[in-house]
Parts: sequence; C-alpha cells; structure tokens
Amino acid sequence: MADLNRPADPKSFLEEPRKIPEMINVLTILTFIGSGIGIISSVWSFTRAKAAYDQLQSLQMDQMPDFAKKLMGADPVEMARKAYESRYPILLISLISYALCIYGAIQMRQLKKTGFTLYTVGELLPIVITFIFLGSAAAGGFAIIGYLIYVVFIVLYATQLKYLR
Repeated sequence: MADLNRPADPKSFLEEPRKIPEMINVLTILTFIGSGIGIISSVWSFTRAKAAYDQLQSLQMDQMPDFAKKLMGADPVEMARKAYESRYPILLISLISYALCIYGAIQMRQLKKTGFTLYTVGELLPIVITFIFLGSAAAGGFAIIGYLIYVVFIVLYATQLKYLR
C-alpha cells in the first residue's frame, strides 16, 4: 500500500508544465476547424449525391466556357455517377479520416508523436480512397487545391516534430 503521508516529490512542483508550441497550437486549431467543416461537407455531399448527379446530367456542357470545363474535370457526369453509387463507403471513410485527423491533433496538443502519424493517415486516406472509387478524374479541378492544403499541413506539422515525444 502506498504511503499517503510521504511528501510529494518537490521537483514536480517546481517544474512548469510543458506548454504547447505556438505553431502546434495554431495548426491544431485550424485542424479542428477544417475537420469540422469537412465532416459537415461530407454529410452534405452524401445527402446531395443524387441531386448533384441529376443536375450535372441536365447541364449543357457544350455551352460552358473552357475554363469552367477544365475546373470540372474530364468527365464530371461520370464522376458524379460514381460518387453517387459509392456514397456510403465514401461517407464512412471520410468520417473515419476526419476522426483520425482530430484525434491526431489532440495527441499532438499533448505533445505525442503518434498524433502526427494518425493525422497523416487521416489526411492521405481520403486521397487514396477518392482515386479508388472515382478514378483519376477526381484529381482535376478544385480537388488539386484540397490536396495541396493537405500536403502543406503535413509539412507544417512535420516541422514541429522536434517538440513531440
């Protein structure tokens, strides 16, 4: 049985608790915000998948300007069809990915290095799954901006690994 009358280690009272480095603090807050928006967006895309597919089918693609066609990718109607057909696994994997990012950010706020690994898996998993379910057509248009943001955040977190144990 532990001796309850024994004084606590005096050094533990003198040490300051480790503070979260400013960059990790900012990155994790942005991760929480981005993941929250991502969860809402995933649920919204799931509920609107059929309507998006129907809307793209009725669009007059030949009347659109060239830059708009490039932003939509090679075959937006086919991609919307695949997204509609795969909406359940895409939603599930998206929610798991965002949960990994949030949990990884929480771990990094606690200065644990495993958080970086979880975060990185959470960021890369949707990219891989998108290519599996939607094909290479998903790599065009606005998706590239999202992928660049993922890479920037991974690199920024990687620069903070020296503070994690």
